[in-house]
Amino acid sequence: MIGNSEPHENIVVLDKLIDARDELAKTMGCKSYCDFAIRPNMASSTDAVMSFLIDFSDTVRHKADEEFKSIQDFKRRICNEKSTDLEPWDEDYFIGMMRSSVHSLDVSVVASYFPLSQCLKGLNVLVESLFGATFHQIPMGDGESWHPDVIKLSLHHPDEGDLGFMYLDLYSRKGKYPGCAHFAIRGGRRLSDTNYQLPIIALVCNFSSSNKVTARLSHWDVETLFHEFGHALHSLLSRTEYQHFSGTRVALDVAETPSNLFELYAWDYRVLRKFALDETTGDPIPEKLVKALNASRNMFPATELQRQIFYSIMDLTLFGEHASKPIDTISTVANLKRKHTCWKYVEGTHWHTRFTHLINYGAGYYSYLYARCFATTIWQEICQDDPLSRSTGSALRDKFLQYGGAKDPSALLKDFLGDSIIRNSGGGIIPDTSSLCKEVGL
Repeated sequence: MIGNSEPHENIVVLDKLIDARDELAKTMGCKSYCDFAIRPNMASSTDAVMSFLIDFSDTVRHKADEEFKSIQDFKRRICNEKSTDLEPWDEDYFIGMMRSSVHSLDVSVVASYFPLSQCLKGLNVLVESLFGATFHQIPMGDGESWHPDVIKLSLHHPDEGDLGFMYLDLYSRKGKYPGCAHFAIRGGRRLSDTNYQLPIIALVCNFSSSNKVTARLSHWDVETLFHEFGHALHSLLSRTEYQHFSGTRVALDVAETPSNLFELYAWDYRVLRKFALDETTGDPIPEKLVKALNASRNMFPATELQRQIFYSIMDLTLFGEHASKPIDTISTVANLKRKHTCWKYVEGTHWHTRFTHLINYGAGYYSYLYARCFATTIWQEICQDDPLSRSTGSALRDKFLQYGGAKDPSALLKDFLGDSIIRNSGGGIIPDTSSLCKEVGL
């Protein structure tokens, strides 16, 4: 409970952030910060996004209720108490226990198939299989690198030459940016009919290792690496007239689509067997182990989706239009939690004041759900039958990745996947959820 109640000072900080953003929106002629933030995105309408989220909340509710009951029953068996209730902080703990008890996944065994060196080869497998390109390490000039751990790679195509450059900074260290991220250092742009300014990006992670030669990744780390690599490919393979439209410089509610798509590659046995090799024998990861990983991931799909929907509704509500100020964020979030999740609110807690996405994704957290809908549709319709084929790569590059933000996102998605991928609702655009529901078994 303490972790959900501190620091108390953040309540005031969030209040000031909400007020400042509201003032900015009103200055720009908008009713709320939500309207200001969403207007330039593909969704274009706060009402459309909220309608999408509420409908989606209703879709997952029944299955989420069933999953909640199974977690509650498990806790009661473990604690030997027939009437004990679930607390909000129980979720991750007991879900982790249930997954472990059903699938008996040994984290060290899984990690033995994912030495970092092999995972980097896996990135080469992806670009060579899909696009006919390869990564090559190249030297750096004096002062070019910001740390000795950093390496520089060129993405090279035998017919097209270099396509772009990527810095890799993968290990954690004191004073380093703490997360995992893709940074666009220089966007691509057309210089002349025969000359193109190549994109330069940095892929930054914080993998822990006392010995960089033998660093191993958890499968969660592998998924994270593939996620950020999806962003990297978006930047490296876009070919736009202007650098302000290069790669990930797209509408926010489309930006996470390539990253979510390449997360799915990290769960596919046909992909993993190409690079996930036992350090001692060289044998590929067993298909049985990959099936167990997928089964563990898919144990509580509605609970995970419900959480993301709730976060998104909370984000829109806090930065939405309010009849009076200041808004009581604690009671507002508590009411939303009761309405849109199976989990209760505990008096005296205010976990939302530590939810950092309210800062960097304010009024935009919904974009993760939009991207998951688009990514699962691309996976099922384009990639699933043969995820590593050149024809799959050509479709991804020629119909999606190459455009960056230079093509209207709704037209881009319709041309790629057909009219059914998105629809108009509440004055804006929302995605079709059927592929995502199918992906998670709803």
